[in-house]
Amino acid sequence: MTDWTGDLSLDLENRNGRTVAKNVYFKGAFKVMRPIYHDDSGQVCYYLLNPGGGYLDGDRYRMKVFADENSKVTLTTQSATKVYKTPTDHVYQETEISLKKGSYLEYLPDPLIAYENAHYKQKNVVHLELGSTFLYTDILTPGWSPSGEKFSYDTIQLKTEIYLDGKLGVFDHIKLAPEKNSMTGLGFMEGYTHLGSMIAVSEDTDNDLLDELFEMIQSEQADFKFGISRLAIPGLSIRVLSNSTQLIERIFNHCHRIISEKWNNTTPSPLRKY
Repeated sequence: MTDWTGDLSLDLENRNGRTVAKNVYFKGAFKVMRPIYHDDSGQVCYYLLNPGGGYLDGDRYRMKVFADENSKVTLTTQSATKVYKTPTDHVYQETEISLKKGSYLEYLPDPLIAYENAHYKQKNVVHLELGSTFLYTDILTPGWSPSGEKFSYDTIQLKTEIYLDGKLGVFDHIKLAPEKNSMTGLGFMEGYTHLGSMIAVSEDTDNDLLDELFEMIQSEQADFKFGISRLAIPGLSIRVLSNSTQLIERIFNHCHRIISEKWNNTTPSPLRKY
């Protein structure tokens, strides 16, 4: 694929204790806002945005991020990713992230909202050096439809590959196709409408952290299901099924705070977008 609707790349480095961009490039309907420093830790935050307001039929997006040694960055979006109907061709987004030893990267996009007849594919490929840290979340939300159907989109397909020192350590594949599968059935959404996923990779992962996260999530007073597990590489994975975007966001915000305080010695700043 060479005809990208939006193309963006960030090349980051640590310069005197502060993470800055060596190179920034964006083209088409994919842009990055100016860097923001929420505190004096030197960690930078970039807001990614789609000036078109949503993803349309046949759109193609690509993002490449490179974080050099000891750089620290938060990537988030300005608003939810809205995928509208795709009558002739699916929407595709590709992300490649490379982290050097000692770097810390959080990729925390807003929810993905798939509307009626939307067909969306996403691929994330992450290359980590031992000693780097990676934190990623996504939330899948069904959009409004005239018929009132809860699952009116055609397909949502997300693939995430994480390599540690060149070896595949995580392969995560989510495919929701309401026309082919019963979304309410066992192994799919099981009576819920929203799906949240969190993947965190760090050498500092231990059972005490998983126990603390489990107890925190379990204490939430609401209707949802969740699971938490260790990865094959040092790290953890969390899944949450719910009927509310806000509930999943609240759970992930709590998890993010606990992980950031333990792994990064910082308390995350609120990523306000309104």
